[in-house]
Amino acid sequence: MNETISRAAGAIWSSARVLEQRRFEHRYLGGGADAVLAALAPYRTADGGYGYALEPDGRGPVSQPPHIWAALEVLEELDAVAPALCDHLETLTAPDGGLPLALPSLEPYPRAPWWGIEPGGSLIATAHVLARLNGVRHPWVERATAFCRAKIDAMDRTHPYEAEAAIAFLDSVGDAAGAARVGELVREQGLIGHAPEGYAAGEVHHAYDFAPRPDSFARAWFSDAEIDAALDLLAAEQGEDGGWHPKWLIWTPAIGSEWIGVLTLRALKILESYGRLD
Repeated sequence: MNETISRAAGAIWSSARVLEQRRFEHRYLGGGADAVLAALAPYRTADGGYGYALEPDGRGPVSQPPHIWAALEVLEELDAVAPALCDHLETLTAPDGGLPLALPSLEPYPRAPWWGIEPGGSLIATAHVLARLNGVRHPWVERATAFCRAKIDAMDRTHPYEAEAAIAFLDSVGDAAGAARVGELVREQGLIGHAPEGYAAGEVHHAYDFAPRPDSFARAWFSDAEIDAALDLLAAEQGEDGGWHPKWLIWTPAIGSEWIGVLTLRALKILESYGRLD
């Protein structure tokens, strides 16, 4: 086993949730897909969505868009994305055609301060969900795609999380020109390599955040040297426990460990996609 993966296993077994342990087993240890699906099932809500802090920054038993895109990432790894989920997305969608980041149903439950409950659609939420529904045919997909295109076309300023969502969507629909325009905004605003105002001190976004795979259109935003330096940094961020840790505010103690498994798998996937785990 690759040394980086071997070290990551220590963090997975010591800190990760069962879901991330099963995903790690499936991806690196020959584990079965059924075990991953069984670990994802407890996060399912009665209305057909996902909740229960699947995305750790939103607590509570109600379905929310970030939980859905987290579930879709897991299902995508298993080639098990179900178009029927779009029926549930219809019930969450704002009148403008987009998904809010957080819905009023979350109001009674703890959530990160950046999970704002707003009446309109969010490009972040809608783009991340759509990016993982690539190829699915459903009326919701058509309306949400139009919402994302309009938001991106009107974008004259952005921030790292929004730009990363936009590029995920643009990759999924094959829009190289749109991706190049977003890249220009990212460069002009200096969003790479330092924490923007209002972010935690260590909440820095690097080339690998925008281009997590070499086939992303965002890869063209960076020189080979910039990508290599960013990947070196990502590898160096592996902690003494073998895991990767959140850089943002730990607003409730549980997320300090729950994010470790998620971020460790994310880092391994990025390094793997660039051939750094060979």
